[in-house]
Amino acid sequence: MYFSNVIGLNDVKQHLIDSVQRGFVPHARIFYGPEGVGKLPLAIAYARYLNCSYRGSNDACGECPSCHKFDKLAHPDLHFVFPVVKSKVSDDYLPQWRKFLNKHSYFNINQWLSFIDAENAQGYIYAKESDEIIRKLNLKVYEAPYKVMIIWLPEKMNLTSSNRLLKLLEEPPANTIFLLISEDSESVLPTIRSRCQPINIRSIEKEEMVAALSVNFELSDDEANSIAHIANGSYTAALHMIESSEDNRFLFQLFVNMMRASVSGNIKSIKETANEIAGIGREMQKSFISYSLKMFREYFVANLNEPEMVYLNDYEELFGERFSPFINEKNIEQFNDEFSLAYRQIEQNGNAKIIFLELCLRATLLLRK
Repeated sequence: MYFSNVIGLNDVKQHLIDSVQRGFVPHARIFYGPEGVGKLPLAIAYARYLNCSYRGSNDACGECPSCHKFDKLAHPDLHFVFPVVKSKVSDDYLPQWRKFLNKHSYFNINQWLSFIDAENAQGYIYAKESDEIIRKLNLKVYEAPYKVMIIWLPEKMNLTSSNRLLKLLEEPPANTIFLLISEDSESVLPTIRSRCQPINIRSIEKEEMVAALSVNFELSDDEANSIAHIANGSYTAALHMIESSEDNRFLFQLFVNMMRASVSGNIKSIKETANEIAGIGREMQKSFISYSLKMFREYFVANLNEPEMVYLNDYEELFGERFSPFINEKNIEQFNDEFSLAYRQIEQNGNAKIIFLELCLRATLLLRK
């Protein structure tokens, strides 16, 4: 991945290039921002540029031995840490990770877990990963100016791993660069955040998104504009709409079933819907809750008659014509609180059947406000 492969973010790219050319290379940076905006490809492009033998004014050369190794994500001084399952370490999945990254620059954790056939599990960075990090960083730089450790989603680290990483950040090995990629920086240990130079990665501008979609998928201007509007700055969301419309429809149908059961107040329907959601796997359950939170926001805003502020596709908008009046100033905050609580409970491996039954019953009460 090169800077030229990163969509938009020209100001951030130029800042990183200028800092390297000035000789200002912090030992740790944290790239933080919403999902799907290009934080990971940006970090890899930065790592490539740092170790390129013939850096250009806008990008790495693409011709030196270092760049050729980065093409395969197999540079001996490039290391990755990322969420895995079954209490394993990142290196156990390194071949799959390289294969996945070579096909996907923009993705989320659900897509990664699905790729390794772990879509019903939750990905974590386990305690034993810290031993691997220490082992790798105690090795001398093999051939490049810098040894680079890219940690994708440090918020998934457990406390033991976080504390050992903190010690490394406090006393970093020579010529070692840490690049942390976070979608929830508030969940990263504050002492870790304080030792990293923060770089806020904003959402992709609509014009930048439209241009990328038009080139990469040969969409018409109307199609590209519609997708870019709904994606709201996330290229991952845009790709998902183009490539995985079935998943979105599945989440939408679950949402419709839940809302209809809750509106009806029929206990049998409520229990059936709750059991259906409880059976789809934890990562998909979290996706459903996130999707529902998005729908509540959109249907609430739809009542304000500001179409430019609403990000719904055709079938979501059609359902909202009758449903949106149910989401109002009397219940929107409570919907957000209840579904956010359910998300945290699912993350903590709570009993999904109880969580979603309770959520449906709460929704029944809130929809009557």
